[in-house]
Amino acid sequence: RYIPLTLDIIISVLEWIISRKMSEDMHMRLDGFGIFVEDMAVMIRFYRDVLGFEIKESEDTSNVYLVKDCTLFLFYGRKDFEAMTSRKYDYVKGLNGHFELALYVDTFDEVDATYNRVIEQGATSVLAPTTEPWGQRTCYIADPEGNLIEIGSWDKPYEEKDL
Repeated sequence: RYIPLTLDIIISVLEWIISRKMSEDMHMRLDGFGIFVEDMAVMIRFYRDVLGFEIKESEDTSNVYLVKDCTLFLFYGRKDFEAMTSRKYDYVKGLNGHFELALYVDTFDEVDATYNRVIEQGATSVLAPTTEPWGQRTCYIADPEGNLIEIGSWDKPYEEKDL
């Protein structure tokens, strides 16, 4: 049995193929995130020396480009970004509740130890380590510009946490 192919059927099939291909080509993926910073040197020292990020740029740079754990992490100087976009922006002073940076350690003990270490090295305490009702051990600190950072664990290795 053959289905007679009319021009309408052929056009419909071609339109479906083209729309499918276009939607595949235009799929957006999260590539990374950036933080607009006021004092680049202070932020580089904190993320490099306190949190252990492998930042290679000098402290007088206008931006930091770092891939950490397959995620692009950027610092942009606020003034440089404003000059690039020809705009002025408002920035939160103090603790910034707009987003968090989530870091993972493998065990509950590491949450506590990491929290204590970074507080001793100058991080601001937001929430001391606690085990949440859903089973995660977590704590919150803030970087020198008030951005929130969660340090958490499900008490299993990173590769197994979402299984």
